[in-house]
Amino acid sequence: MKVVIYARVSSDAQDVDLSLSAQLRSLREYAAKSGHEVVREFVDEAESGRSCDRPAFREMIALAKMKQPPFQAILVWKLNRFARNRMDSVTYKALLRNKGIQVISINEPTGDSPQGQLLEGIIECMDEFYSANMGQDIRRGMRENATRGFYNGSIPPYGFRAVEVNDKGKTRKKLEPEPDDSAPIKVVRSIFKMAQFGKGCKEIAKSLNSDGFRTMTMKRWSRTTVYKILTNEVYCGTLVWGGKNGFAAAKRGDKPVRIENAWPAIIDEVAFNFIQSQMKERGPKMTHPRKVSSFYLLSGVLRCACGSAMTGHSAKSGKYFYYMCSRSYRQGKDACAQIMLPKDKLEEAVVDQILTRILSDASIEDMVETMNDVLKLQAGELGDKLKTIDSQLKDVQNRLARLYDVLETGKLGLDELAPRIRELKTRQDELSKSRVLIEAEISAEGATQVDIEMVKSYVTDLRWILQDTEVSRVKGFLKTFIESIVVNGREIVINYTLPLAPNGKYEDKLRVLPIDTIGGEEGTRTPTPCGT
Repeated sequence: MKVVIYARVSSDAQDVDLSLSAQLRSLREYAAKSGHEVVREFVDEAESGRSCDRPAFREMIALAKMKQPPFQAILVWKLNRFARNRMDSVTYKALLRNKGIQVISINEPTGDSPQGQLLEGIIECMDEFYSANMGQDIRRGMRENATRGFYNGSIPPYGFRAVEVNDKGKTRKKLEPEPDDSAPIKVVRSIFKMAQFGKGCKEIAKSLNSDGFRTMTMKRWSRTTVYKILTNEVYCGTLVWGGKNGFAAAKRGDKPVRIENAWPAIIDEVAFNFIQSQMKERGPKMTHPRKVSSFYLLSGVLRCACGSAMTGHSAKSGKYFYYMCSRSYRQGKDACAQIMLPKDKLEEAVVDQILTRILSDASIEDMVETMNDVLKLQAGELGDKLKTIDSQLKDVQNRLARLYDVLETGKLGLDELAPRIRELKTRQDELSKSRVLIEAEISAEGATQVDIEMVKSYVTDLRWILQDTEVSRVKGFLKTFIESIVVNGREIVINYTLPLAPNGKYEDKLRVLPIDTIGGEEGTRTPTPCGT
């Protein structure tokens, strides 16, 4: 039968028996001995089996969900290569069984009998226990490491460097500040000094950027990066392990690890605590996002030309509402000079553009005609590709047959023919994989013509939703209809994602929308950000 091979390793430090090459070799040998045809190989490197969020695994399952899957079984080295999470294993195996696809472990033959299924369940439960237990062991080791004042992280905080120390024959890490005359130390002390004098995170970031300083990753400073430094106890010599203020550890029921004087302090503890109290007093009263997110219709899809999101802000005690570039808000206009745009005018312009440019009868008819033409063209192109691959496969098979004939007659030996046979076999595998992918694409495309009347009835509902007064309904619709809206000065570009368009994409040919009426004098005001 036709099978696919699935191999996985969790890290580069796997046992030699679990290496990708060892798994693939064993699986190929098993398939050859059993007379199976391997149509595809899927490999996930350095991916955990405790999660199904693995690229090759997802691709394999997507192929299995096709109307006519191109394979009947999945070969794995052991069941724990497929999944270590019992729930994932049961869920995906049930899905595969419904499609007539088996999961075969070449080292744990369990069979389809009740006894075999029981054995398979026991093996999977043991694998899940092993994986969970291993995670606990790792956390326990990290906790012990932190308790003794050693550093668990890979990248040290800004202004520190990790130094290796010998601990009874084992190499561990400690933190130590950079030299006093180094730029990072000067920047850290400058940040805390400015904060002591009452400057906010945004003002500090603007000052650092204007002086030419950059973060560890050579990026511009933002209010977020400044805030992380000002609230990190590492700078007053304290080690905290288990998440922010030990939150992650406490969530698991563990007491957070907190070690004072774990390394030399850069900032005095009294000054640090004073700054925390100042920040708390100045901090805005937070409102849960669920209560305010639906108020701004374009949040989540509206972006500035600089790449940052455009977020909602208010002015004059909530009398005026705007969209503003988040980079400009965090780092100042030196980072991005995009003007603020009045909320109501911008939202009205976007909705009106969709109604007149995209959801008009003439636009829908043109779009459907274009889609049907593309579907015909794609079907023809894929069919031509399939014929070309079949022709090439036939040629390779004929060449292999002739080489095998020469080998059997003894005219040439295996040593002489092996390289050429290996080359042709590799080519045959590549062509077979390409054929499977094209067949899958043909099936996925489902090259059927779109009915214009059906689309028009669908569009009538869309027009009604766009004119609905309930913001959450309109917003939910926009996020399925619009890929992104990019603001550049006083112009916007709307990129659409239409459900019925070829490849799910559609671009408005007149996508640049002038919005000179938006902004004006209002657009140049400096608003008071929400909550500050």
